[in-house]
Order: sequence, then C-alpha cells, then structure tokens
Amino acid sequence: MIQTSQILDTLRMIDQEKLDVRTITMGISLFNCVCDDTQRLASRVYGRIARQAENLVRVGREIEREFGVPIVNKRISVTPISLITGAIDDPLPVARALDRAAHETGVDFIGGYSALVQKGMTAADRRLIASIPQALSETELMCSSVNVASTRAGIDMDAVRLCGEAVKALAEKTKDQDGLGCAKLVIFANAVEDNPFMAGAFHGPGEGDCAVSVGVSGPGVVKRALEHVRGESFDVVAETIKKTAFRITRVGQLVAMEASQRLHVPFGIVDLSLAPTPAIGDSVAHILEEMGLEKCGTHGSTAALALLNDAVKKGGVMASSHVGGLSGAFIPVSEDIGMIEAAACGALTLDKLEAMTCVCSVGLDMIAVPGDTSAATISAIIADEAAIGMINSKTTAVRVIPAPGKQVGDFVEFGGLLGRAPVIPVHPFKSDDFIARGGRIPAPLHSLRN
Repeated sequence: MIQTSQILDTLRMIDQEKLDVRTITMGISLFNCVCDDTQRLASRVYGRIARQAENLVRVGREIEREFGVPIVNKRISVTPISLITGAIDDPLPVARALDRAAHETGVDFIGGYSALVQKGMTAADRRLIASIPQALSETELMCSSVNVASTRAGIDMDAVRLCGEAVKALAEKTKDQDGLGCAKLVIFANAVEDNPFMAGAFHGPGEGDCAVSVGVSGPGVVKRALEHVRGESFDVVAETIKKTAFRITRVGQLVAMEASQRLHVPFGIVDLSLAPTPAIGDSVAHILEEMGLEKCGTHGSTAALALLNDAVKKGGVMASSHVGGLSGAFIPVSEDIGMIEAAACGALTLDKLEAMTCVCSVGLDMIAVPGDTSAATISAIIADEAAIGMINSKTTAVRVIPAPGKQVGDFVEFGGLLGRAPVIPVHPFKSDDFIARGGRIPAPLHSLRN
C-alpha cells in the first residue's frame, strides 16, 4: 500500500529536486513495411508510425496531469533503417518520411536512421552512412546512429572512417547552427536494442512489433541526498545513492506501466540513467563534486563516477523487473551545467573524459571540438572509444561536434536540453595513416564465451 509519506517524498523530489521522466519512447518495428519500391516504402513507413503512435503524446500529457510527474520528451524509435532499405537505391525518401511522421504525431524526436555494421557493411549500410549528412541537415526531428563495434565482432575500421567523414560533412552542412546536426548523430560500440534516449535510440531487430519504454532522470535528487551525508564514508555514500535510485526508478516504473496500459502496447524497459540538463541543480558533475572533488575532472573523478554508476544500477534494478537501455550516469558536456563549468576552466579535458567513459553509461557525449579538426582525427576518437567498449564489454559512444569556424575557448550555443559547450582541444598530432589502414580490429579473446 502506498503511504502518504511516500507520496509527499515523491512530490518533493519533483518540485524541489528536478526529478522528471526524461522520455516516454515508443519503439516500432518497420519490418512489415519492406518493399522494393522507394516511394511505397516511404509511404508505408510514414503510415505505420502515424497509426501506431497517434496517441503517444496525448497519453503522455494525460499521465503528466494526473500523476504530477513531468515527462520532458515523447519520442519514437524504429527498426534500424538500413535493415529495411536493402532493395532500394536511396534511403533519403525514408528519412523524410520519418521526419514527417514525427511532426504528424507531435513527438519531440524520432530515432532509428541507423546501421549496425560492427562486423561488416552491406550496400544498404554504406548508402545509409553516406546519406547521413544530407538526411540530418534537411530533417528537423530525426536522429541517427551507427554501431561500429562490439565485443563479439571487434571494430569495423572501414565504418569508423566513414563515420568520421560523415560527422565532418554534417558539421559543415549545419555550420550556420554551430554544427548542430552532429548533436543528432551518435556512433556506438555495443549498442543496445532498447535504448529510449536520443540520439542513439532504435528499435532493435530482437524486439517485438511495438513496445513502450521510459527513461527516468534525477541528478538533483541524488545530489540533495548526498548533501545529508557529507563527511560520511563511501559505504554510506553508496547506500544513499542506491536508496535514492530505487525511489527514482519506482516513479519511472509507475509511468511506464500506466503508459503501456493506456496505449495498449507491451511495456519494454525502464532506463534509470541519470541524464542531466543545463539547468542549475540538475548536474551529474555536481554529484561528483558533492563527494569531495573541488572540480569534476580532477584526480578522483573516475573513481567517483564508478561508484555513482554502480550504485545507481544496484538501486534501480530492485525497483523494476525490466531495467534496460543504458542505465547509469550520463556525462554529456553541453547538457550538464557542472560539466560545462569544468570544461570551461580546463579541469575537464578530452583525455579525462575518455578515462571517465570507462565507468559511465555511454561515452564521449556532446563535446565541441575545433571546427578544423580533421575527419581522420574524429575517426580516431571514435576508434579509441569503441576500443574501450569492446574490451570492457560495455556500451560506449561518441557524439562530438567539430564546430565550424570555432577554436579552443569559443562557445557553441544549442539551446534547450542540448545546452552550450566550450570548444576543447584535441591532440595536434595526426592519426591519418592509422585510419587509412581500414579492415577490422579483431575481437578480444574474452569474447569467445561459448
């Protein structure tokens, strides 16, 4: 039975500590749309999404009003598009259909303009990757992702090279917006099939016809909880985070089950990631600083993040039978006021961020680099992050923005949840010959588990 104290506790978390449900994401399979006529395929994709998700936004708003829980975004994810475009020559009409369907249903974003190329690329995969700069520069709500590596397959370095070139071209095509298009593209290793968070959401081939998943967020709640245990040991810190993550996840579970029932769609998962925003009091970096660090990025930051990520998972899995997605702590630089401050003062560097990605939920996220950074350097950054994911059997990702015309010390301004970011330096030494080798970096020995 729900106690009055529990209700009041949840209301306080929402009102004072910025607890929210970051997203309700409906995953939709598009396999039944496949055909060999481009326009028919695009029409089928649009129709399937528009019918299946027609009530998603309405239901989300109803739950917000009735339960008093903010739901920041309503989103759609679909089958990786390269899997359904093998019989056509140009995926761009499908990209436009996805964007039209997102506008029609009223969602904030649609994800799944994606390719899974960890072991090799089909002709459809190559066409999709080549089309990404054009597709993301001419659509508004569509997001894209490419999975270039996995622990079982290794790293497809040909795909890594193509993705670096795509990022560079996309930045140029959206230079009037500080390279904003790159914020809608993420390059993965070990991508998961049920991630509700953009820009990397897609409805994996192992999923059913449709599912509704929820991503919760509550950095402010965790920060406030740790304020009450200042000076205590890390045992107490870990226990406090676990208990807080349990409470946060219960809110997400409630919203997910309610959305599932009202939409008549199976419940997928709750992703219990701590996803920050640029707002004051909603920062993962400030959680790490609450543990005793003067500034996020200084020595000890990786250890603090490891504790946070682990405790969030341990607490959250007790609150839901279906925890999935990425689940842990995100460290997107432009979307976290504490990360922005740390990067601006030089405490947080690209190398330190890479080290921290060994223990966080994803990877190098929403990082602005100089606009003259070469495609080969971007590819090398992707390769490094993919290697961390491959060796450590975890999801890692890269979402970098080579900001056209900007240099170290300048800022890029994206607004909203995407925030703002200082341009931080990359190494001046080239990786061109390394990237030009191509081929595949083999999977590690520990991938042979059978």
